[in-house]
Amino acid sequence: MIEVKDILVKAKNRLILDVPSLRFEEGKRYGIIGENGSGKTTLLRVLMGTVQPSQGSIEGLNLDHNVGYLPQSPYAFSFSVLRNIMMTLENVPSRNDLALDALDKVGLGSLTNARGNTLSGGERQRLGLARLLAVPKTVLLLDEPTSATDIRGTDIVEGLLQEWFEETRGLLLFTTHSPAQALRMADEVVFMEDGKIVESGNPQNLLNNPQEPETQAFLSHWVF
Repeated sequence: MIEVKDILVKAKNRLILDVPSLRFEEGKRYGIIGENGSGKTTLLRVLMGTVQPSQGSIEGLNLDHNVGYLPQSPYAFSFSVLRNIMMTLENVPSRNDLALDALDKVGLGSLTNARGNTLSGGERQRLGLARLLAVPKTVLLLDEPTSATDIRGTDIVEGLLQEWFEETRGLLLFTTHSPAQALRMADEVVFMEDGKIVESGNPQNLLNNPQEPETQAFLSHWVF
C-alpha cells in the first residue's frame, strides 16, 4: 500500500498540490481525472521523487523495487527502436527476445529498425510502455498513457494494461483527461481540481452521480 500524508507542493507562493491523505492499495487500479493544471502530473512526480514536496511524506513505495513510471511524453533516443528497449535490459538474460516480445505486444514489432526519434507521439508512448512491460513490475505509474494515441493505439494500451493487471494483481495508477477511460479501466476514480482531491470513489457511482459541484461541472461535458 502507498500512503500519501500531508503533501504540499508550492512554487513561488502558488499552491500546486495539497493532499492531506490518500491511499493506493495493491491489487487495485486507480484513475486520476481532472483538467490541465489540476495537480495530476505533480502527484505522480511526487510519488516518483522527481518533485520534492514542501512538506509531507510518501510511505510504502520503494522506488528501487519493481516500480515503473511512464511520463506523458516519453523520450525516444535516435538509435533503433529495438535498442531503445534493450538499453533498459542490461544484464537481463534473453534481453533480445524480451525486447522483441514487448515491441510485438505494443504493436511496434514492424518498427524494430526504425529510429526512435522518428516515431509519432502515440508510437513513443507505446515504446515507453514496452520498456515497462519488458521486465515485470508490481507498480505502474502512468501519466496520460494514451493522450497521443489513436483509437487503435488506445485499445492496444488499455488491453495490455488489463493483461498486466490480471497477471500481476499489482497496483496501477494512471492519470487521464477522459472519464470514459477511467470508467473502463479503474476500480477507483479520484477527481482533482486546483491541486486538491475533490471527490473519490467507485467509478460508476462517482461518474454517474457526482456529489461535489466541481465534479459535476467537469463531468457535464461528458456523456457516458
